[in-house]
Amino acid sequence: MERVRTILTHRYPYPHEHSRHLMIAVFAIWLFFVSSDNLQTLIMKLDKNFKWWSMYIAWIFLAALYHLPSFQSMGLDLRMNLSLFLTIYISSLIFVIVFHVIFLGMWYLGLVSRMAKKQPEMLTIIQNCAVISIACCVLYSHCGNKTVSRDKSIDRRTASWVAFSLWKKHDDNSLISKLLRMHKFKEQICSSWFAPVGSASDYPLLSKWAIYGELASNGSGYSNDISPVYSLWATLVGLYIANYVVERSTGWALTHPLTLSEYEKLKKQLKPDFEDMVPWYSGTSTDLFKTVFDLMVSVTLFVGRFDMRMMQAAMNKTPDESKSSDLFYDHLDGKDELWFDFIADTGDGGNSTYAVARLLAQPSLVVKSDGSRQTFPRGQLLLIGGDLAYPNPSSFSYERRFFCPFEYALQPPAWYKPEHIALEKPELPLGVSELRKYRGPQCFMIPGNHDWFDGLHTFMRYICHKSWLGGWFLPQKRSYFALKLPNGWWVFGLDQALHGDIDVYQFKFFAELCQQKVGENDSVILITHEPNWLLDWYWGDKTGTNVAYLIREYLKGRCKLRMAGDLHHYMRHSFIESKEPVHVQHLLVNGCGGAFLHPTHVFENFREFYGNKYETKVAYPSYDDSSRIALGNILKFRRKNWQFDVIGGFVYFVLVFSMFPQCESFRILREDSWADRVNSFFTAMWNVVFEILEHSYVSLAGVVTLLMVSFFFVPTKLSRRRRALLGFLHAAAHLTSAVLLMLLMELAIEICIRNNLLATSGYHTLYEWYRKVESEHFPDPTGLRTRLEQWTFGLYPACIKYLMSAFDIPEVMAVTRSTICRKGIESLPRGGAIIYYVCVFLYFWVLSTPVVSLVFGSYLYICINWFHIHFDEAFSSLRIANYKAFTRFHIKKSGDLEVFTLAVDKVPKEWMLDPDWDMEPKEPFQMSYTRKFPSKWRAASGSDPTSAVRVVDHFVIPRTPPDPLTPRSASC
Repeated sequence: MERVRTILTHRYPYPHEHSRHLMIAVFAIWLFFVSSDNLQTLIMKLDKNFKWWSMYIAWIFLAALYHLPSFQSMGLDLRMNLSLFLTIYISSLIFVIVFHVIFLGMWYLGLVSRMAKKQPEMLTIIQNCAVISIACCVLYSHCGNKTVSRDKSIDRRTASWVAFSLWKKHDDNSLISKLLRMHKFKEQICSSWFAPVGSASDYPLLSKWAIYGELASNGSGYSNDISPVYSLWATLVGLYIANYVVERSTGWALTHPLTLSEYEKLKKQLKPDFEDMVPWYSGTSTDLFKTVFDLMVSVTLFVGRFDMRMMQAAMNKTPDESKSSDLFYDHLDGKDELWFDFIADTGDGGNSTYAVARLLAQPSLVVKSDGSRQTFPRGQLLLIGGDLAYPNPSSFSYERRFFCPFEYALQPPAWYKPEHIALEKPELPLGVSELRKYRGPQCFMIPGNHDWFDGLHTFMRYICHKSWLGGWFLPQKRSYFALKLPNGWWVFGLDQALHGDIDVYQFKFFAELCQQKVGENDSVILITHEPNWLLDWYWGDKTGTNVAYLIREYLKGRCKLRMAGDLHHYMRHSFIESKEPVHVQHLLVNGCGGAFLHPTHVFENFREFYGNKYETKVAYPSYDDSSRIALGNILKFRRKNWQFDVIGGFVYFVLVFSMFPQCESFRILREDSWADRVNSFFTAMWNVVFEILEHSYVSLAGVVTLLMVSFFFVPTKLSRRRRALLGFLHAAAHLTSAVLLMLLMELAIEICIRNNLLATSGYHTLYEWYRKVESEHFPDPTGLRTRLEQWTFGLYPACIKYLMSAFDIPEVMAVTRSTICRKGIESLPRGGAIIYYVCVFLYFWVLSTPVVSLVFGSYLYICINWFHIHFDEAFSSLRIANYKAFTRFHIKKSGDLEVFTLAVDKVPKEWMLDPDWDMEPKEPFQMSYTRKFPSKWRAASGSDPTSAVRVVDHFVIPRTPPDPLTPRSASC
């Protein structure tokens, strides 16, 4: 048993021994990472920002961990492995880069040919150097830098045979025997398989270019044998160079890792390259900054000064707009019946948008409803209610977030060119003489507020001057339109711009249309982007006066259905029978076209619009589900919005900047009982808050700014007194959390200082310690290190020194803090003070980011569920791609309008090539809408949207309009 204890806790004369379990895990990971293809695949799967953020956390964690005392029970001491890894990594990096420079020079001189000109990927160089360094550290951790003295050396064949025979000598399978055999086996492996490759006399040309090992007999001094660690390093570097030379000279290599461009090209063939949901709380997103800038410019410049809708009216070729083919379309009027669809708020996440587009593109959908199977043919007309792409109407967002998913769902014609600009619309396919004879699906859409952020420039370019949205034909020429449908049904598509109302020119067009073309018994479906009935009730406002006047005075009860998007959920309200004239029978909101989900429970109490009473028929998701989903702000806010850390951590640091360091924090440790310590801690927190208010400058400015931002962040729906109270509580929660974290961090540093874990030496402690250990256990009798320093003009040791200094942050912070506490902040030079606060920020930022997300997420949850405010902020943070829906209409031969809303509760996150689509024969000029399987991708796991879709709402609007004085309710 004593021998077993010695094996488990044995210490070498030098501090390099590590946990066996830890090193076995590292070695296994290294074996996996040896394949550069595997490593590159893993890296490509990680988000770039997340990858660098994780590296930052690992750096800070290791810098703190290696200052802790060794875990003697595991033999863990991070200093040696960390410093050895950095040294070998820098050496490998410099050596490999020099090799590549020489190799490119040889290509320039004509000494090598073919693929040599192709420059290596920097990522490949970095990952290979990391693999080499890890391998050397693993060898050193288990075998050290020992060399076997000549008088005790053994034949390698004998050693290998002995190593394998050890497993057969003992029949005892007890734990002790296994440990003994394992220990002997490891010693034999180190002394035979990883023994030095030879001595200086064996390689006279390399004798001055090698690092030597130390004797294993006494653990000190050096031998004439080359270091086994150096031998392994040289072998791995040689393999890398040989592989690279063969690959670039002959085109053949052991492995062929893909470049970034090649990887992306291959990935597009295997699965779609959809965009993620827009990170609305990302402090580093250039798209969001551009969105804010475009909004400010649009509100300042366009609204009330220049309006694209005026330009469209001025460009109209027909004096009588009600007869203009640019605005009025009647090519669908001659059909006996018609199926058509409505969606809104597309172009956020690619998965959700494609899921909806895939359903819209299917030739038919078979849906189970009430125990029966119902077939829904594809809509011949698609209506989109605005907000085509998020967050701003740029070329990138329209192409990648809007057009791309629809083109995958229903491919455009073979002759379609994305850069084509339509001069004379409609540009009908070959063989179709007029729009009335075109049999494929068509699309009309209105712009939303996000489409207006650039003054409608992108919408006009991509919608009004292009002919195809995937396989949907685009006859539309203007941002608003009127469609005459079969059996007396009409669709009015209104453009409300940024102020929620139509302009006078648009009003004139629709008013004249109502007077001259819309019959007394006709029915009108009115589409606007914003649901004024809900938003006006919610904000206590009154908008859309021109639209209201058009409905009341010109439609006069003929508006059977009003639809909108903007709110990303589905809700339908129907009128309650009364003696008052009914201006609109049904109010429908469906913004589930692809954008993040909005809550429904905040609009639960809506009851009245235009003087008529309404009741909620359907809410999707339900009120209970909506309230439950809001809980995700507490549990998932940081995971969904980790980019918010950039802002949150900086704000917390500013709040307590003036309070660093807290030199009196050691008083808390003087208390005898834990109750007294807790009491002293909270007393210190109270004193810090007063000190911020009375003596600080930077922190006080941060607190005042936070109070102002918190007040203005509260929606104006609440009274000013409630806004001030809620804003103050929100700011106080953040300030309290920042002070709490600051005192905890200062207390931890004080404990480490009092236990001599920090502030014991000074700057560059890791580098100085390693140089001492290196000179003792990595002998260099030929002066190789000195020559390297001279040839690199001191760059080589400087790189290692400052790279290791990056892991001395806790020591630098503690030493500087002790100096400030003894002599005051004035004793530090400006550079020393900057270094101190930078070190403090690096750790405080890591501590504060989870807390700031928790506090802010809790604030959003309380506001959305208790006060019904922040419905946009509280759900945009969750970036929910699920709960997507579209509405399919059927104008029957009888003239009744049957309305179905089809929904998918869960959107797939992974897609694969649809084998049915891939195997279906495709003619060169075949239109995609004629195919049986028009969509390219299907769900890779779980239920596909085509099989998971269900009916969440169904109602019928009769053809014959009710008497305005005695309205009758629709059948539902």
